[in-house]
Amino acid sequence: MTTAQTDVTTVGVVGLGIMGSAMSGHLLTAGFDVTGTDLARPAVDELVARGGRPARDLAALARESAVVVTSLPSAAAALEVCRGLAAAEPADLVVVETSTLSLAVKQECRDLLAAVGVPLLDCPLSGTGAQARDRDLVVLGSGDEAAFEKARPVMAAFARSVRFVGPFGHGITMKLVANLLVSIHNASTAEAFALGVAAGLDPAVLYETVREGAGGSVIFDKRGSLMVERAYRPATARVSMFVKDVSLVQELAASVGVATPVLDATLPLYTKAVDAGWADADAAALLEVVEAEVRG
Repeated sequence: MTTAQTDVTTVGVVGLGIMGSAMSGHLLTAGFDVTGTDLARPAVDELVARGGRPARDLAALARESAVVVTSLPSAAAALEVCRGLAAAEPADLVVVETSTLSLAVKQECRDLLAAVGVPLLDCPLSGTGAQARDRDLVVLGSGDEAAFEKARPVMAAFARSVRFVGPFGHGITMKLVANLLVSIHNASTAEAFALGVAAGLDPAVLYETVREGAGGSVIFDKRGSLMVERAYRPATARVSMFVKDVSLVQELAASVGVATPVLDATLPLYTKAVDAGWADADAAALLEVVEAEVRG
């Protein structure tokens, strides 16, 4: 895809972490003019080295861009960024919010921008950091459909699939449903590896065999390879992120009165992993926690 397919030429990216840096790289490859910002200066320097431009501040980024993509680690960060973008009162801007946040925070961000006539789309991403680097993400988009279609070529540059799933908030709801499964799959993959290795199976043979059968999954494929190598850093999706995400899933489930006993059973593994020093490691490190419990 090239920018010739869309009127959008300049894209701002706020948050250049694991996901944001991958997305900005794909946008540059697709021919977009990319301006970005992050609290970590090395992340901005990396963007510049790849051909992007550093934003002077949020106001400049908002005014220069036709579409702004946000990828942020917390509710506080998202609200601060949305206030900054709104303060610029940009004309003809669409904000694509890709972070995993509660629906209440997403709505507050939307309201901040709506006050100055800027549509915010709720567009969380399905996929790991490794998948982001491979342009293997799925966008779960919701909000104003006309704004979504304007921003679609931008999202198509960094995602394998761009899905519009309905009214604002349906994106994060879909993401949390998916994260319920991912969180459980992480834990079940670790448990399966621990069992197989303890019973004498070669980890590499276990991985290659199970992934071809009915027990395989995308998560088994992605996390299992890391478990074979015991390679947990750098993370494609941090343990600490899953602690946050599981709490958001539980919050959603409680709000609609749905019990999640299988998910609830996995949460202690994540908290034990954090306590054991794996907070910044990939979720594949759950294997270490399961094995530690076996050792007593």
